[in-house]
Amino acid sequence: MDERVLPGTILIADPFLKDPNFMRTAVFICEHQSEGSFGFVLNRKYDKVVGDLVNDLDGCQLPVFYGGPVQMDTIHFIHQRPDLIQGGVEITDGIFWGGDFATLVELIQEEKIKPHHIRFFIGYSGWSEGQLAGELEEKSWLTTSGNRKLVFMPDENQIWPEALKQMGGDFEQLIHYPIDPQLN
Repeated sequence: MDERVLPGTILIADPFLKDPNFMRTAVFICEHQSEGSFGFVLNRKYDKVVGDLVNDLDGCQLPVFYGGPVQMDTIHFIHQRPDLIQGGVEITDGIFWGGDFATLVELIQEEKIKPHHIRFFIGYSGWSEGQLAGELEEKSWLTTSGNRKLVFMPDENQIWPEALKQMGGDFEQLIHYPIDPQLN
């Protein structure tokens, strides 16, 4: 298992990564084992809101994010309210993955969950055994530690640059690199 990646790590796509699924993304890793890794793209909004996808939440305007290209017929959530949503798994420092969905629906209907407490994802990002380690060796990803500020940032477009700023030093300069340096 690659020690550079632990649950709670944020993978920051290299500015020159051309894979359209991950270009300029930040991926929050929820699970990393020898068999593979699993996480969610944090900074790419999906074109529907949760009320469009969950029958019991009709009219709910909470955003849904594109978690990744795997199982696009599934909805996942991370949150920071374990006091209200039982059964979640703590990934890192007060960030929980999943929990009792029926309770979550009730809490949303009763307006007891605020938008900055939760993120919904359609699909997820997954890597098979050794795949993520290979991508790290190829320098497709940089890594930084996940925290509530980055994971639940209100403006998802700021997550990728803020993750690079969190790394400090020369990494901050990467924010300004063009997507295609040949066009420069």
